[in-house]
Amino acid sequence: MIAGVVALGLISTVASYSVFERKNPVAAISQIFVPSPQQSFGKNNLLVLVEGLDYDYTAKDEEFSTNSRSDVIWAVNLDFVNKHIYELSVPRDMVATLPNGTQAKINQAQSDGGVKEAKSVIAQWLGIPGFDRYAVLRIDATKEFVDAIGGVDVVVKSSNCLRYKTGCTGDTLDYDDSWGHLHIHLKEGLHHLDGEHAVAYMRFRHDWCSDPCRIMRQQEVLRDLVAKLKGDRVNTLLHLGDLLAVFRKYVQTDFTDNELLSLASYFQGIPESAVVSNQVPYTDDVDLPGYGDSLVPDTAARAHLVATMLTAPPVPVSSPDAVTLAAIPPGTLRVDVENGSGMSGAARRVATVLRQAGFTIGDIGDAQRSDYGTSEIHEHSNVTFAGAKVRSALPQSFQQTVIVPDPLPGSSPPATASPASDVTVIVGSDLARKYSAVLPDHS
Repeated sequence: MIAGVVALGLISTVASYSVFERKNPVAAISQIFVPSPQQSFGKNNLLVLVEGLDYDYTAKDEEFSTNSRSDVIWAVNLDFVNKHIYELSVPRDMVATLPNGTQAKINQAQSDGGVKEAKSVIAQWLGIPGFDRYAVLRIDATKEFVDAIGGVDVVVKSSNCLRYKTGCTGDTLDYDDSWGHLHIHLKEGLHHLDGEHAVAYMRFRHDWCSDPCRIMRQQEVLRDLVAKLKGDRVNTLLHLGDLLAVFRKYVQTDFTDNELLSLASYFQGIPESAVVSNQVPYTDDVDLPGYGDSLVPDTAARAHLVATMLTAPPVPVSSPDAVTLAAIPPGTLRVDVENGSGMSGAARRVATVLRQAGFTIGDIGDAQRSDYGTSEIHEHSNVTFAGAKVRSALPQSFQQTVIVPDPLPGSSPPATASPASDVTVIVGSDLARKYSAVLPDHS
């Protein structure tokens, strides 16, 4: 009887809380009983090294990964204050200095000293103090994850389509590597891929774009995988046991179960715009003795990406109330629009939307980079909430787009903005994709 009374009390408390807070009961339970990440980790953000292991085959065609190199390298910043996730990819062929002073490809660190040496070498290469946690995906982890949820829908793209959004006219990705067990014969377009074919698409790099496009394919499949987990929650719930089994079998990590529960509860339901992905570019390739073709990092771009994603991410500015925004006449704000997505006509499409909303459009052109995954709003105006006013004209899913006030050390340089500009919108691939299907390019 006592247990029944306690149970009823808990249920009524959760129900009352969920109704009052307008949250579903599961979310309400999570917030009541699951500690926040700040409580779990004692800090406002967490730097995590994520690696996917390379592997080889024995003479008997058996997979093994003893002393394997890292095939995928991600530096991830979990931002608990602003509820953002920043994922910076490091191409595995980048030149790095190992603890013994020799130069090698950066993925050699995992082979020489395991995750401990990998954390040290990669942190030093990025110029950050270190990583708080790590997660290493063993052989077949991604394939089993995809299979566990019944496959994933992916828009297959060639390198030209990935990099420049051109040539998306039906090219075919063809490659056979019997020793590496990589067979890919996919035509551009939407495909429902099982684990084996999804991994083959993520591994494909046998064209002119090589590793940078391979990383873009990895990020693309990851976004599609997350979208399915979020969008088809019944399917996710039905396969939750399979997903947990795959995680326990194929992922090596120093996160505790309680820490993972805290992160899962905190980051559930975050919008796509709150997940920022990018990769460190390179300036040249060299023939490194013992390693072959290797990449020389763009040190200036690397420092910028580290500053804006890992050490001092832009802080999303909350929108003021509707009355305050309505009091700002859009015609008094001049807005420059820069295309940072690499998609032809993206800046003009967004400028059209803002012009229709009443803003005065200034310069329209290209940003200094064309690899922005997430759009940014740079505010140069003396008008309070000028950036938020411009942001309010964007779709609802972009209302958490970061607003970068000038000056901000390490942020994208505002010097490209004209002196009369109040706000500069840098169009990333997220916003470019939103408008590409509904607005023609009038350039």
